[in-house]
This record gives sequence, structure tokens and C-alpha cells, in this order.
Amino acid sequence: MKIKVLGPGCANCKRVEQIARRKVEKLGLTAEIEKVTDYGEIMAYGVMSTPGLVIDQKVVAYGRIPTNQEVTDWLIAAQN
Repeated sequence: MKIKVLGPGCANCKRVEQIARRKVEKLGLTAEIEKVTDYGEIMAYGVMSTPGLVIDQKVVAYGRIPTNQEVTDWLIAAQN
């Protein structure tokens, strides 16, 4: 599983990364988490406001911090 956190490194972006890392660990998943800070690459996903979260090349959230439950649900869905 590949997870990308899209954003310049702001506090909200760091929070999304923390949530993703914690949920991956809690669920016992194997995932590569990458921070994407390049605006060109972020815009290539169609994301105009950060933070953004991409799981296996699918944008699942942007412009807000997703809830813990949302991230859990997305990770479980991506696993299946």
C-alpha cells in the first residue's frame, strides 16, 4: 500500500501524516508513507488545497484533516 500526504509541511499536513502512520501501525498494515511537497505534483492529483491524503493513487481527502475513523475506513477498504 502506498500512502501520500500532500502539502508543504504545515501543521495540518503533519497532523494528517501522524494520523495515517498511527492507523497503519494500529491495523498492522504494511504501507509506504511519502510526503509530497512539490506543488506541481500536488496539483497533478487535482488537489488545490492542502493537506491531501492519497491511498494507492486515489485521493481520499483534501483541504481538511480527516477523522481517525475515516482514515481507518479508507485503509481497510484499500486493503481489500
